[in-house]
Amino acid sequence: MRIGRKLRGGEVIELVGDLGAGKTTFVRGLAKGTGSDDTVRSPSYTISNRYKAGKLTLHHLDFYRLKELGIMERELNEILEDPNAVAVIEWGGIAQAIMPPARLTLTIRPTGEASRQLNFSCPNNLAYLAPTNT
Repeated sequence: MRIGRKLRGGEVIELVGDLGAGKTTFVRGLAKGTGSDDTVRSPSYTISNRYKAGKLTLHHLDFYRLKELGIMERELNEILEDPNAVAVIEWGGIAQAIMPPARLTLTIRPTGEASRQLNFSCPNNLAYLAPTNT
């Protein structure tokens, strides 16, 4: 939720983790932090879900089932060009060629039944998103 409250629009967040690691759970908290009342669901089968978050639109994309981007490349490019959009991308390896290098990357690793290790990596221009201990 803390990261969601800091979103300004134009950000890209790449989520890295195995199936069941908690990527969609993270997006639920992110959406809640933006003030969205929408119900966040995994886009594993729909590939793309959209949530209204005040002046922002939160796009949750999951490329797990894709062998190539196909028509999703056009949709992703449109999202990346929208200054009021936030893109959260699971299984983004297939889209590395068009994803901006300036993105927050979150790696989620389960460490137990109900615990996770979160590793954040972001460039300086997105440092405002980096979690703090406060």
